[in-house]
Amino acid sequence: MELLKIENLSFAYPKTEKKALDDISLTLDRGSFSLLCGQSGCGKSTLLRLIKRELAPYGEKNGRILYCGEPLESLDVRISAGEIGFVAQNPEEQIVTDKVWHELAFGLENAGCPPEEIHARVAETVEALGLESLCGQSIFSLSGGQKQLLAFASVYAMGPKLYILDEPTANLDRETIERLHDQIAYLKSRG
Repeated sequence: MELLKIENLSFAYPKTEKKALDDISLTLDRGSFSLLCGQSGCGKSTLLRLIKRELAPYGEKNGRILYCGEPLESLDVRISAGEIGFVAQNPEEQIVTDKVWHELAFGLENAGCPPEEIHARVAETVEALGLESLCGQSIFSLSGGQKQLLAFASVYAMGPKLYILDEPTANLDRETIERLHDQIAYLKSRG
């Protein structure tokens, strides 16, 4: 089943003649894994941000983006926020609290999850991603790689159907990249 479909998508930032994206079409099925490659500045991050409508850049957009057959702009806010997860290239853009545990719980709290569900999902995330040693730490004491892993973990705790990862291994050491790879493979196997 189609999870995401992009049809003839073009996008231009304000006051620019050159389009950041020109006539992009692609389809992603549930359970699929796709990698978007290209030179720096070719529009990869722009495309990914357009898929996460809350982060979509301002500009002129033509074409359609459909999530589960529905145009992004028609999605209920809770579906858009909860089912489409986004991990930014720079984790500083999305970390909003002061403690690791608070950051992992933040999205779930805002989604109105009951406290017992929040505790269970945060605990499962901590165990799955090996974050036990970080759980009580201040965000400000984390390395860039630890912040990147935390950004992924915060999205993972939400349990989205679609993960959008913008350069997810930036700042990560080899061991953490392997752990992240294992979690992505696990998520893919769940479909």
